[in-house]
Amino acid sequence: MLRTVLLGALFICGTALLVLSCYFLMRRLEHRNPDAQTRDLANSVMLRISALHALILALVFAQEMSEYQQLKLESAAEANALADIYFDAGRYGATDAGRISRPVREYVQLVISEEWDSLGADGRLSSSAWGQWNTTYEQILNLEPVTDRQRSLREHMLSSVHTIATTRVEREHHARNSLSSLFWFAAVSGVIFTGLAFYPYPPQRSNLTLLALLGAFTGIILFFIFAFSNPFKEPGALSPDGYRHLIAQFDQERRTPTP
Repeated sequence: MLRTVLLGALFICGTALLVLSCYFLMRRLEHRNPDAQTRDLANSVMLRISALHALILALVFAQEMSEYQQLKLESAAEANALADIYFDAGRYGATDAGRISRPVREYVQLVISEEWDSLGADGRLSSSAWGQWNTTYEQILNLEPVTDRQRSLREHMLSSVHTIATTRVEREHHARNSLSSLFWFAAVSGVIFTGLAFYPYPPQRSNLTLLALLGAFTGIILFFIFAFSNPFKEPGALSPDGYRHLIAQFDQERRTPTP
């Protein structure tokens, strides 16, 4: 938590200082006070740069938030598919339930303890988790249904195991789909050019305060974009709480006596 606060403060203070530094640099380079015509031109340039910069930030921020929410929905869909397989195995028959439910449980544990951190570090899925998924798939394929009930349950479990594979691939895509360095170049350039374009205005306290506020707010937006760009890594990491809740459900089901 402290690291997140410090990193956020670094973004906010850094952009505010960058805007003010560019403003004072341009004031130093321009030795004479600008006339009215120059001030009007600077104001026109400043508005256009600010508008384009704001548009870039808004589009990227919306994109990152959309992918973050999409990952939450995909994780919920995967957890639901895992729960369906686990409990459908019990409905299929006591003889085959353990061969399917055990790798499902191991898979969920690996996602929590190993895969989530691996995705945040190098954007890779856990090979061990893939192994447990494959074991589950093989066990479902090996089922030999006799009744219509068992055939229906087998088909549903096969559909669920394919859903899990799809969400895994999508999860890796989210981890590897990092922001391009070109975006950060454009974002920082916009901050610099905005600060430079304000130079016709005198360095009064109110003007400097407004410039600092502009830079600080830009820093907040940049911090949130950075935080949500990797949903498996701090400061904006998405916690695998849905999978932990699933493990709790499995434990509760095991403790519940069969009537």
